[in-house]
Amino acid sequence: MKRYGVLILPSSNRVYSGAAVELTRAELEIFGGAVLGGRLGTVETATVGGVPYVTFGVEGGLSARDVALLGNLSSAYAMFEFVDDLLRPVPLTRLDRFDDDLITIQKYPGKTNEQFTKLLLNVTLLASDWADELLTRRFRVLDPLCGRGTTVNQAMMYGFHAAGLDRDSKDFEAYQAFLTTWLKRKRVKHRVLESGPVRRERKVVGRRLRLEVATSKEAHKAGDVQTVDVVNADTTRIGEFFRPESIDLVVADAPYGVQHGSRTADVLARDPLALLAAAVPGWARLLRPGGALGISWNTNVARREAAAEQLTAAGLTVLDHGPWRTLSHRVDQAIVRDILVAQKPTP
Repeated sequence: MKRYGVLILPSSNRVYSGAAVELTRAELEIFGGAVLGGRLGTVETATVGGVPYVTFGVEGGLSARDVALLGNLSSAYAMFEFVDDLLRPVPLTRLDRFDDDLITIQKYPGKTNEQFTKLLLNVTLLASDWADELLTRRFRVLDPLCGRGTTVNQAMMYGFHAAGLDRDSKDFEAYQAFLTTWLKRKRVKHRVLESGPVRRERKVVGRRLRLEVATSKEAHKAGDVQTVDVVNADTTRIGEFFRPESIDLVVADAPYGVQHGSRTADVLARDPLALLAAAVPGWARLLRPGGALGISWNTNVARREAAAEQLTAAGLTVLDHGPWRTLSHRVDQAIVRDILVAQKPTP
């Protein structure tokens, strides 16, 4: 059995950096079960040259496809194969199609850590029926609480179709300004399909920005395009803007009930369970059978079991065993964040 080590990507967030090793261990185990045929040996932590590594063995070694998959680990900085007392570099390739400042350039209070956003998207994707197609499928990803678009941007980076919805008009306007400016400054080939108010029966029910994006003019001509679709409206009305069973992955970072609350209709609640009870049935209807939903939230204001009940009540199957239960970590003194992932059963 060949042995490998993952060097963890440095993080500007000191607290998250401290949690990244254990989160990477859990993420690796999920990758192993979902797309590596269960060939990963025990995932451990080792210190090499005074630096922590996440280590694992693989029966027969990693194939080129295995390496391409693991190159997308959320906190992987580099990978090495242990050869006696030496480390042999394993070149990593990533799905990233755009410059990383698409993810990192926005700075604002309450922004979710980029590495965590990637982790949340990864584990949700790995719970779907199409996990094996990570390298080839153009997934349709929706963040129904998208804020200023961190998850939308990560889905774009992967080459996926990206959609988002948020009721905060200031966040919508800030994201619209950022994305359109970024695309023009980077000279990314794109076309605006829709921009402005959405009307139903002569009434404005929301605002929408819908774009078609390609990595080059040649890709655009060949039809190799991805869509970005962001709506300013309440998440409980999400069915008015997206078709049932049109989404592969729903990924949401729920408000933590500390710095800000959870809005359902016109009520501000500090308990995210109120948000989940009102919104998850609508989110679940948008998922294709075999699709997956992943949410993160603050366990200090809502127990894991109570959050899982909301997903189960919406007809989803919660993955609540093994590494799926080891994604909890501290954000600050008031927030302990956890992840719940569930799949929509196939008929």
